[in-house]
Amino acid sequence: MKIGFIGSGNMATAMITGIINNKVVDKADLYASDANEAAVNKIKENFGINATTDNITVAKNSDVLILSVKPQFYKTVISQIKDTVTEKSIIVTIAAGQTLKAVTEMFGRTDLKIIRTMPNTPALVGEGITGLCKNENITDDEMNTVCGIFNSFGKAEVITENMMDAVVAVSGSSPAYVFMFIEAMADAAVAEGMPRAQAYKFAAQAVYGSAKMVLETGKHPAELKDMVCSPAGTTIEAVRVLEEKGFRSSVIEAMKACSDKSRKLG
Repeated sequence: MKIGFIGSGNMATAMITGIINNKVVDKADLYASDANEAAVNKIKENFGINATTDNITVAKNSDVLILSVKPQFYKTVISQIKDTVTEKSIIVTIAAGQTLKAVTEMFGRTDLKIIRTMPNTPALVGEGITGLCKNENITDDEMNTVCGIFNSFGKAEVITENMMDAVVAVSGSSPAYVFMFIEAMADAAVAEGMPRAQAYKFAAQAVYGSAKMVLETGKHPAELKDMVCSPAGTTIEAVRVLEEKGFRSSVIEAMKACSDKSRKLG
C-alpha cells in the first residue's frame, strides 16, 4: 500500500510521524507534496520520504490519497488531480465542512472511493482521535485499512456523516479550548507564586490524568467530579465559582458556534 499526502502542514506532519513510527508502510511507500519548495525539502530531511511540489505525481503513485490542504484550496487541488485518480484510489479528506457530496461534485464523477475524516493535532504525540465516514463505493475492508492508518497516531471512530460537525467541535477544534484552560490554570498558579514552567507542568498533567481517568475507569465525569468535591472543601468552592461564571454554558456555546461554522464551510 502506498500513502500520499497533498499538503504538508501540521496535520499531515502528525499523521506521517505516526505512520512511520508504527511502521504502517515503508518510507519508500510514503509520498507528500507541497507548493512550497522549502516545505518539500523539510519533509525530505525530516522523514526521508518521497516529496515533491507536483500534486499529480503524488496522486498518481498513491493507493490512499489524503487531501491535507485547507478547505478553501480543495477546488484548486481537485481540479489538478481529478483526471489522475482512478476508481481504485481511496481519497481521504480532512477538511472541515467538505461533505462527501461536495467533494464528489468537485471531482465531477461518482465512481470514486471517498472517506471523510476529522483528526486533531494531538496526533502529533500519538494521542489523536479521528471521526471517519465513507461513501457507498468504499468496502468494509477498505474502511478498516484507513482506520488502521488513523489508529497509528491515536484512535479512530466510524461515525455517520451528520455527526461530523459535532466531531469538529468536540475533538477537531477542542485542543485549542483545552490549551486555553491549561494556560488559564497556569496563570492562576503563577499568581499564587508558582514558577511558570512548573505551573504549566502541574496544569497539563492534571488535565492529562483527569482525561485518562474518564477513559480508563468508565465512570461518568460527574461521578469523578463528585469524588474530588469534599463537603465544605476547596474544590466545591472552585466548582461553585465556575458555575457562577457560566463555565459549562461557555463551553457549550463555543462548541455550538464551532459546529455552525463547520456547516457553513461546506
